[in-house]
Amino acid sequence: MASGFFALLDDIATLMDDVVVMSKITTKKTAGILGDDLAVNAEKATGFVSSRELPVLWAITKGSFLNKLIILPIAFLLSTFLPWAVTLILIAGGVYLAYEGVEKVMEYFFPHEHKIEVVNHEDVSPEAQLKAEQKKVKSAIFTDFILSVEIVIIALGTVLGEPLVFQVLVVSIVAIIATIGVYGIVALIVRMDDMGFALIQKSDNQKGVLFSIGNVLVKALPIVIKSLSFIGTVALLLVAGGIFTHNIEVLHHFAESIPGVIKDFVIGIAVGLLAVLVVKLVSKVLKK
Repeated sequence: MASGFFALLDDIATLMDDVVVMSKITTKKTAGILGDDLAVNAEKATGFVSSRELPVLWAITKGSFLNKLIILPIAFLLSTFLPWAVTLILIAGGVYLAYEGVEKVMEYFFPHEHKIEVVNHEDVSPEAQLKAEQKKVKSAIFTDFILSVEIVIIALGTVLGEPLVFQVLVVSIVAIIATIGVYGIVALIVRMDDMGFALIQKSDNQKGVLFSIGNVLVKALPIVIKSLSFIGTVALLLVAGGIFTHNIEVLHHFAESIPGVIKDFVIGIAVGLLAVLVVKLVSKVLKK
């Protein structure tokens, strides 16, 4: 009986080793969307008074956990009873990611005016500030839901065919890492300027190491957010292209002499442009 117990422990240890290895691989495959998730949420968590940044971010984080609690059971049910639906959702999500990536590229080259929401203004009442804050939180949670679907489906796509317990462990670990990792980094990013101001105030007559570090942190915040946005856009197109090349047989063997990264990027842009064109044509037809 003792030997059976230790054999069971050995089997569990082996399973967990496999889960850890597969979780690392799966996390790498979802890195592109995590980069976009990070950039999006860093932008949405800024623009509030300093005292409200972390509470707002915590509200978004709780919403993100709730999103994944909704998505994960549905994903596992599909994997068990309709595995083909996982691939279908993955491809549909790839089209959305390609569309979003191309939209961001077009916005960069052909910017249009955006309505700026005032969240922190001296003349705005506390009630109006609260409503604006809640609206921004809801928007962030909705965006997180869409990105979470893609993260979970991509993660699930890497372990299709494995036992259900293995799928549940790997995908759940990736979902938890995605949430804690992304929002933990966002918390550090949105507090960069505050940390910088604190160091500047502690410096002697605005000189010395503390002043220099604080000044860098204050000036670096907008650069970091813009950089994340750029990296996230490129990653979106790469992830989208990778989804198509790995799940569509024709594209998988298309231009095999071209490096995989370049092929994924080109396919991502091509599908994104087609998606943007279709959306614009449908919008024009509906307006008539």
